[in-house]
Amino acid sequence: MANPNLTTGGIWRLHRGDQEIARLTVIGTDMPWIYAEVETLPGFEEFRPLFAEQERANEEEDWEQAEACYTQIRNALAMSFPDGSPVAEFMLVIYDDGTAGWRFHDERFGAVNQ
Repeated sequence: MANPNLTTGGIWRLHRGDQEIARLTVIGTDMPWIYAEVETLPGFEEFRPLFAEQERANEEEDWEQAEACYTQIRNALAMSFPDGSPVAEFMLVIYDDGTAGWRFHDERFGAVNQ
C-alpha cells in the first residue's frame, strides 16, 4: 500500500510555532527524498537567508556549516504531514528556485533539542 503522505499534490506544511510559513506541494519522490514546490507565506522571509546559506554550504560541501544550518532550522521550525499530524524528524532544504527536498523519520534523531 502506498504512503498517502507521498502522493503527488499532497501538501506538507512548515510552521514556526502556530504560524504556518510555507506549503510544500509534493511533485515527486526518490526515496528517501521527497520533492516539492514551495509556496511561501508571511513569516518565511525571516528564514530565507538561513535556507540560502544551507544551500550554499551543501553546494560547496561545507558539511559543518550545512549541519549548523540544519540545527538552526530544526530548532526554529516544525513540519506537518498533509493530514495535519506533526512530523517527528525532518531534514529540509528549500532552494532559491522555489523547490524543496526533504527526508523524514517517525522518531526524533535525538541530536537536536527543540
